[in-house]
Amino acid sequence: QVQLVESGGGLGQAGGSLRLSCAVSGLTFSTLPMAWFRQVPGKDRAFVAYISSGGANTNYANSVKGRFTISRDDAKYTMFLQMNSLKPEDTAVYYCAVWTGGRYDYWGQGTQVTVSS
Repeated sequence: QVQLVESGGGLGQAGGSLRLSCAVSGLTFSTLPMAWFRQVPGKDRAFVAYISSGGANTNYANSVKGRFTISRDDAKYTMFLQMNSLKPEDTAVYYCAVWTGGRYDYWGQGTQVTVSS
């Protein structure tokens, strides 16, 4: 059974930092690209960051580039999103996802991030 479990969300202050984690089970984690997305009420889920299998390649949405860092620890089957210089517009539910078979097939349940000004 595949499971993705996000953690680390909560309340942050503008200019502060939060670190999200995504623990994965039921998959061969090290061979799979992964990503973070976020969603605010009334809007579509939006891409935040991507990391390739092995971690050599990363990609970021323009809105978070230079502030967020995606990483992974294959030994611990865990992906991370370090979020620095937080802004109120970063407030959203953040989801991790795994890329298999040409699409993001598996998703976590989401973790709420709220940034106060």
